[in-house]
Amino acid sequence: MKRMEAITAVARVAGDSLLVCNLGFPSRELFSAMDRPENFYMMGSMGLCSSIGLGLALARPDRKIISLDGDGAVLMNLGTLTTIACTAPANYLLVILDNCSYCSTGCQPTATSLKADLAEIARGAGVQRVIRVSDYENLIDALGGSGVVVAQVEAGNAEVPVIALPPKDVISRFRSTVRLIPDRAGSPTQLKRS
Repeated sequence: MKRMEAITAVARVAGDSLLVCNLGFPSRELFSAMDRPENFYMMGSMGLCSSIGLGLALARPDRKIISLDGDGAVLMNLGTLTTIACTAPANYLLVILDNCSYCSTGCQPTATSLKADLAEIARGAGVQRVIRVSDYENLIDALGGSGVVVAQVEAGNAEVPVIALPPKDVISRFRSTVRLIPDRAGSPTQLKRS
């Protein structure tokens, strides 16, 4: 399965879920597959996609949050897996697109091309639901719950254009989709700026 196919699959079944996508080509591929205000395209901060998604899930328990991260980025921030395990939000799914390489910077091999196994690392960190998939149908089936999905994808990037939005517009429109939260009485309340 190509990474672009996996990203497109997630985008198609996301519904009103908030998607946080790893920087570089994965964000460009998501933008090309299905741009929408509910997508947050990382344009920096490698390794933090999973943490940003987790923070959103904890702040917005009423919304489904899906992080689309890469193997190289998760390897940079393995501590996020222990935090995901300890907090275990029912509304959070981390999809690791494992192509065994840093494709946005020249396809240098990552540790998953040798011995590192991100599914086993997630289990060792205490994540209760960890699923490994390598094809489209199993990926679709795995997207319904929470936890961690490790999707084996081919190395390589789709030929897609750069994201046609400046970062401030990505932030502004994403923020507008996240802004309203239900208060304790159930009516929407705006988040206050500090």
